[in-house]
Amino acid sequence: MIDLLIVNGTLITMDPQRRIIENGVLAVDSSRILAVGSGEEVAPGEDINSAFPARRVIDAHRMVVMPGLIDGHAHAGHALVKSLGADLLDLWNDACFRIYQQASDEEFWYADALLSGLERLKCGTTTSVNLLGGGDTVMRTDDPAYGERHCDAIEQIGIREFLAVGPGKPPFPRRYCTWHGESRRDVMISFEQQLRVSEELVQHCHGRGGGRISICITSPTVHPGKSFTNASELDDLKVQASEARVLGRKYGLLFTQDGHSRGTVKFAHEMLDLLGPDALLAHSIDLTASEIDICRQTDTKIVHNPSAIMSIMGRCPVPELLDAGVAVMIGSDGVAPDRSYDMFRHIFQLMRYHRTYYRDPNVLPPGKALEMATIDAARCLGLEREIGSLEAGKKADIILVNMAQPHLMPLNMPAYRIAYFAQGSDVHTVIVDGRIVMENRRALTVDEDTVLDLAQQSADRVIHRAGLEPLLAVPERFWGYSRY
Repeated sequence: MIDLLIVNGTLITMDPQRRIIENGVLAVDSSRILAVGSGEEVAPGEDINSAFPARRVIDAHRMVVMPGLIDGHAHAGHALVKSLGADLLDLWNDACFRIYQQASDEEFWYADALLSGLERLKCGTTTSVNLLGGGDTVMRTDDPAYGERHCDAIEQIGIREFLAVGPGKPPFPRRYCTWHGESRRDVMISFEQQLRVSEELVQHCHGRGGGRISICITSPTVHPGKSFTNASELDDLKVQASEARVLGRKYGLLFTQDGHSRGTVKFAHEMLDLLGPDALLAHSIDLTASEIDICRQTDTKIVHNPSAIMSIMGRCPVPELLDAGVAVMIGSDGVAPDRSYDMFRHIFQLMRYHRTYYRDPNVLPPGKALEMATIDAARCLGLEREIGSLEAGKKADIILVNMAQPHLMPLNMPAYRIAYFAQGSDVHTVIVDGRIVMENRRALTVDEDTVLDLAQQSADRVIHRAGLEPLLAVPERFWGYSRY
């Protein structure tokens, strides 16, 4: 007897043939997909229930069954500070610095991970990449406790995650604050300490949750002309980037960086030797033709965040990257200051963003957009043999989308409906590693009210500690102005 049988759904498989199967059948045993196809394909001449007797049967009538969505770039901590300082980028970066480095405690990182994990779960995102911090490269790697508490929450939610850890932005040492209740202690943290903590997190957390939690390594993106002012500072940056890269290679981990733009990819390749098939570069706006070719030559992967502020300030040349043969996935850059973890929204934004630039409605067809959040995304993470499509032998990371709603009806052209009209709130059921973690929009792994209450309490506490209550008010220029 198998564990789960899904029948009568429309399967958007994302397999090599990109099959869309009406009244499809999907069988799951333990954590993996056992069979997928039409009833006649998977059980020729037999009754499907006799061929696959199951402990649980889900009737997916009027639902789309598809792979779980993948978010290639986001930030731990952001779920509790979204909108704070969103009016000006400098305010936002300062808020992140003051909260992440000076006001946050272990409960903050736990509550944030619960809240962001719950949001992803309810939007059908089953895998994500998250930096342990953000703003202007503030990484909470002064002590392993923060990353461990984050992983505690993700393991509890039941989704799949890559947690990116590593040193923050120089200069070093940097002052971090630790809290025990309302007692504060300031500690000066060196680059070496942050690297040691990152390795501890690799040793303690990589592979947790039955392999669903992975640790990856990050280091600050170096901007020539901005990140250093003399040869000595450049030499320090080279050593620090090299040591972070060596740590990741020691354990065979993914390497990711945030905030790439024109010139940084070339510098990272020629001066820092950071690129390669295990490297994932986020944003990557305004790249030159030579930088696109560097990505192609090194098999470096790109995360495009179409809803991010950086995608307003510049353009990630996704069509050009794809035409050159570079693998590109979508990220939310979520959730702060002004976006969500709903990958359906980012899929839609991706198409509109590039079509507007080219003034061409044929750029980035909806099928390609779906690939960039599923099978292409899995390829960027080195997991294309495990997730990203509905195929026998792969991990059972599956979502069911309720199509019986006005904005998704009538029930035809399902792939178009999903790419253009679906939203996270349409996700009915989520399965990760063969385990049902949400059903009929109810999370089965956590109590939602408890998560929301803890998030509110934690956010209130750190905003008060950081003295950021003035940022909670609606500014005068919120209303009636064309710009701030």
